[in-house]
Amino acid sequence: MRRDSRLSGVLHVLLHMAEAGKPLTSETLAKAMHTNPVVVRRVMSGLREAGFVHSVKGHGGGWSIARDLSAVSLYDIYIALGAPEPFALGNRTENPQCLVEQSVNAALDDAFREAEALLLKHMRTVSLASLAEDFKKRFAAHGANRKDISHDL
Repeated sequence: MRRDSRLSGVLHVLLHMAEAGKPLTSETLAKAMHTNPVVVRRVMSGLREAGFVHSVKGHGGGWSIARDLSAVSLYDIYIALGAPEPFALGNRTENPQCLVEQSVNAALDDAFREAEALLLKHMRTVSLASLAEDFKKRFAAHGANRKDISHDL
């Protein structure tokens, strides 16, 4: 079963953009994320519509953060991505009349709802600023140099 890693990828890109302190092109971001610039532009255009990034065309242009990192939560970005299914698990639905399937699905539905509510609650409490701060602590503790995290940005 394929996992949806868009949220993780977008958060990764946003932190790189914040660290860069200058506009980054779709090509530069795509290279860092090992994807196609068209994919980056598609995702970024959704974030632009939500007011999290802005873009400037032309020489020296590119994508940059449009909001203070402390004002943006993981939940905000999750919603801007279209609120993808948070879990790859799901119920069996091959025989809805089966009483065993109904019992199993009812129990799993409760667990899925509780887990999703807990995850979304947590995502509301984590800001991009807290991710950036965690990165800076890890960077300092690692004794890393800029090249270790730059992806050639």
